[in-house]
Amino acid sequence: MRGDDGLDRLLEATARAEDRHFWFRGLRAFSRPLVEAATRGVPDPEILDCGAGTGRNLEMLAEYGRAVGVERSAVGLAHARRRGRAVFPGDVARLPFDDARFDLVTSFDVLYCLPDPDEAAAVREIARVLRPGGHALVNVAAFESLRGPHSDLARELRRYTPRGLRALLELAGLEVVRLTCTHASLLPFLLPARRLRRRAGGGSDDAEIAVPPPWINEPLAALLALEARVLRRIDLPAGSSVLALARKPAG
Repeated sequence: MRGDDGLDRLLEATARAEDRHFWFRGLRAFSRPLVEAATRGVPDPEILDCGAGTGRNLEMLAEYGRAVGVERSAVGLAHARRRGRAVFPGDVARLPFDDARFDLVTSFDVLYCLPDPDEAAAVREIARVLRPGGHALVNVAAFESLRGPHSDLARELRRYTPRGLRALLELAGLEVVRLTCTHASLLPFLLPARRLRRRAGGGSDDAEIAVPPPWINEPLAALLALEARVLRRIDLPAGSSVLALARKPAG
């Protein structure tokens, strides 16, 4: 697989943090109810994670069905294989699977780093490999005003508004079922911190992925767990990410 120093650094930092860091724990808390809704009543669901990275999210997805992932980075694949996670080489814009194969396809923080043609192709591929009536779960970074040092490491080419993500999914023929911003409870801390870093000329681009001290990490994880409970009932208009559940029409 082709190398990318920025992506490799991102995945190494992610591998060190994703079990304990409040942000990753929040993402899984927000995603669980939507994965549950997408697989409810489906016998032995087949699940694909596109751009699986180290494969950590497959552990959550495997609670709901048979889950596999595709990843283009050799570093991500190596981390996944060391942990026995079913991640295979593949490009999200050219998925190596037959049509109508999966009941649920997920994409966590991948689309924003793809060039425009690959972004559109990836969403079409997600729709292609979904069975009629199947679901796609997509998470992306939100709002250009929240761009920070981590954005450079992640090779962000764009950040999304809820309206923009909805339009992208609908263009591929998917029907949006739920769409909400997430990590909203972090905005009072995130907005001033990112403004200060921009004024100071940036800072370490992987600092935001490092696990904070417990006296910071655990209260923020608890705050996001509370937000996840709120999101079971309502959608939020602002946050640092946008999370969407979409359905492929049964016809």
